[in-house]
Amino acid sequence: MFGFGKKKNQNVVAAATGKLEPITEVKDDVFSQKMMGDGYAIEPVLNEVYSPVSGVISTVFPTKHAIGITTDKGLEVLVHMGLDTVDLKGAPFKSHVEQGQSVSENTLLSEMDIKAVKDSGREATVVIVYTNMDLLKDVAEVKSTQVEHGDAGCSMNLWTRFSIMPL
Repeated sequence: MFGFGKKKNQNVVAAATGKLEPITEVKDDVFSQKMMGDGYAIEPVLNEVYSPVSGVISTVFPTKHAIGITTDKGLEVLVHMGLDTVDLKGAPFKSHVEQGQSVSENTLLSEMDIKAVKDSGREATVVIVYTNMDLLKDVAEVKSTQVEHGDAGCSMNLWTRFSIMPL
């Protein structure tokens, strides 16, 4: 059996309205040094956080600060709301999805009380991370700019593996 790769494109849209930034600009080394994977960040100006991809909700953290989504191409996307917000025990978040739910781009995932997060001394940065980087061939460079949720955030090329049986 021979394995071959075929390149497929995966588009990801802006998950929030605000300032789009490269993930390397996030004020948390776990994200800025891409320890969890590549992606992008948004400094939100509105409380609503939307799905950046179509897929199925794989995880809603009990503290409501993070949501995992798996696309039909197998890309795993983490939507992380705020920095060090796990310690807030879910207080500034209102989740609108549950595990196993199908979502499309721009489905409302959560509301984050930006003021409450900032009043707690934390950053309200929304970080989108592609956690299974082995699936990615490349990720487009993200430039700082203002975005509305649903705008093109980032695209990447996925390697889709398939096999050919010998005759």
